[in-house]
Amino acid sequence: MTRALLRSTATVSGFTFLSRILGFVRDVVIARLFGAGAGTDAFFVAFKIPNFLRRLFAEGAFAQAFVPVLSEYKTRRSQAEVRLLIGAVSGTLGLILLLITILAIFGSRALVAVFAPGFIGDAEKFALTAEMLRLTFPYLLFISLTALCGGVLNSYGRFAVPALTPILLNLSLIGAALWLAPLFEVSVVGLAWGVLIAGVAQLLFQLPFLYRMGLLAWPRWAWQDSGVQRILKLMLPAIFGSSVAQINLLFDTIIASFLVTGSVTWLYYSDRMVEFPLGVFGIALATVILPSLSQRHAEADPQAFSRTLDWALRWVMLIGLPAAVGLIALAAPVLTTLFQYGEFTGEDVHMASLSLMAYSLGLLGFMLVKILAPGFFARQDTRTPVRFGIYAVGANMAFNVLFVVPMVWLGIAGPHAGLALATTLAAFTNAALLFTRLRRDKVYQPEPGWARFALQLLLATGAMLTLLLWLSPPLEQWLAWAASQRALRLTLLIGAGALIYGVSLLLLGVKPRMLLGNR
Repeated sequence: MTRALLRSTATVSGFTFLSRILGFVRDVVIARLFGAGAGTDAFFVAFKIPNFLRRLFAEGAFAQAFVPVLSEYKTRRSQAEVRLLIGAVSGTLGLILLLITILAIFGSRALVAVFAPGFIGDAEKFALTAEMLRLTFPYLLFISLTALCGGVLNSYGRFAVPALTPILLNLSLIGAALWLAPLFEVSVVGLAWGVLIAGVAQLLFQLPFLYRMGLLAWPRWAWQDSGVQRILKLMLPAIFGSSVAQINLLFDTIIASFLVTGSVTWLYYSDRMVEFPLGVFGIALATVILPSLSQRHAEADPQAFSRTLDWALRWVMLIGLPAAVGLIALAAPVLTTLFQYGEFTGEDVHMASLSLMAYSLGLLGFMLVKILAPGFFARQDTRTPVRFGIYAVGANMAFNVLFVVPMVWLGIAGPHAGLALATTLAAFTNAALLFTRLRRDKVYQPEPGWARFALQLLLATGAMLTLLLWLSPPLEQWLAWAASQRALRLTLLIGAGALIYGVSLLLLGVKPRMLLGNR
């Protein structure tokens, strides 16, 4: 079973890696053409609002409520009943989101006032954000239906297509930045059109695959359908519990809107860097194990359920720990290599690197939440993560006050980095609560060998960090180099770090068969 999960994770990770590389190209293009100013601040807020809701309704609460119920139907009922469920859910969800989208378009100014109240004092930036939000918000409708299609495909073991789909967003935004933006008086508006086009393209891309599987059902309003009601009951608390990290990031954006111009953009690029390993591995692994855990729960096999969680946690530690340490050590070089061209200045690199280091400290916490939460959702328990999510959001708000307010009062540079650090600590708070409850309820029983494994990882990561610090030149040298020199040096550094980490693990006795579940 673990070999199959690993193959599926590798498939999802591979396509996600390709998507994230294109995402970097997208961000490089945007940084080079638009820099870090009022226009990009406005676009990133206009994009963040539907993107935030997407992660609540689509990849977040909806997927974690829909997949367990669909897995149960798939295991215990006929394909005709599965098709009826898909039609009922798509019709009900689609109509609800259509109404929300219409309200949001007419109330765009009110939404901007709520999500970025600091923009109210700048009439031009506020109006521009509201204008772009009218274009970006329908993305929520299309991407949520895309997530429904992806949930069906994942439940049937077809992981490649949903993992490939996000590439269309990156291609759309790159094309919009290069060819649409120059057509507008305010060029950044072209990016908002790119978001809308991407939403339609992603949905249309997945429909033929459902048709070939015989699972493309005509949407119908079915509020009273028993399957729909079960999904809604699971979804309502999961809206909060599955998206704590996104809510915390949203709080960061709200507070950053009151800070110096550029703060929203610096946080955006920092978050994008952390999202790379989180998406390529953490979210990919969570995507794969949710259907598997749901299947184990439907089959009433608690031992296999626990072993699947243990296997996933070992892989999170194996990848997440060195990724976090590497991002901290190479924060400024990575940002310089990718973004310090055109309108994106050396000062922007410095400020963004502060928040990137703070976010990177929490990478392991973000990954752990992604893996531990399915341990509840697969058992159709969405209430417990909600309660813990409330605690984590409260902790984030407290940490924001503790870190950011004194920095602003004292005039310390980089208060936006305090926002990132608060989000990091909130993620670890959430992960600790989830882990403790799974252990207390005996849902998760660690397999033997964790103490030795943790020591091996720490020693190997320490060797990698020592090498990176020794080989990496100061920031001034990175800023002075041409793009090709930066890219070559960064590639060599990452390669050398990965090599020393892998060799150290082998010398310390970590055997590949252990990570395949064969000890």
